[in-house]
Amino acid sequence: MSNVTRKHTALPKAQILIEALPWLTRHRGKTVVVKFGGNAMIDAELKAAFAQDIVFLHHAGLKPVVVHGGGPQISAALDRHGIVSEFKAGLRVTTEDAMDVVRMVLAGQVQRELVGLLNEHGPLAVGLTGEDAHTITATKHRPTIDGRLVDIGRVGEITAIDTGAIEALLADGRIPVVSSIARSQDDGHVYNVNADTAAAALAAALDAETLMVLTDVEGLYEDWPNSDEVISRLTATQLEKLLPELASGMVPKMEGCLHAVRNGVTTARVIDGRVQHSILLEIFTDEGIGTMVVPDDEEAGDAE
Repeated sequence: MSNVTRKHTALPKAQILIEALPWLTRHRGKTVVVKFGGNAMIDAELKAAFAQDIVFLHHAGLKPVVVHGGGPQISAALDRHGIVSEFKAGLRVTTEDAMDVVRMVLAGQVQRELVGLLNEHGPLAVGLTGEDAHTITATKHRPTIDGRLVDIGRVGEITAIDTGAIEALLADGRIPVVSSIARSQDDGHVYNVNADTAAAALAAALDAETLMVLTDVEGLYEDWPNSDEVISRLTATQLEKLLPELASGMVPKMEGCLHAVRNGVTTARVIDGRVQHSILLEIFTDEGIGTMVVPDDEEAGDAE
């Protein structure tokens, strides 16, 4: 390759790196909570790209914390064990037998795989569940359906977060990977907690700069299904008004974003996990993808 050709191929790479400079400066030392889910959890290439992104954030001086659920993997494992998956009010009814499987899949399979992918890049990731060091404490969640409280088993509602173990890992230069399981303060049982909700609660408790939630859509649509125009930015109050109209799968994600920005997190973003390296695109470029939620007191353009 001639020197002239080399200069031409190297320059765009240098320009891309330089474009990231203001963002590197802004985010250095900040905590970023990333909810890993959707297709990015199942597709091998997307999984590998996700791991690269998280390790990149770490080496760029940010402090990533990964939170994951595992809906598809849990459903598959319950099928194998002959346990029927039942949903009420959009939540999985979790019997005692089902809870054993949920815990095994989240902590013993999904988390282990993710820790392994991250650790291909160095001794970085440490897996824990909400049970460890009282990271997440819950109480039994009883949703209201048709005006009546319904028992859906071992599904928990978060009552407290203790960030001590996560902060110790971050201070030691590690990447915590948290499974969304919690121990109850009332009855000693272990509960399944919605991973979007857990990520948002952790982001607020850690005083994170950003909460990022990976989804299988491009973001929050302006007028779905009539339009596929994505809302690129909205305030907490604007989001609150939209919540009743959202599809059920988006509700915990957007409620999580709302909780985060109302409790000290600077920005919360829902991004398309089907796009390789969507996390890097969102954090280090001007072409942010997905939907960003900001606190009400942010003037337009201020949180970019």
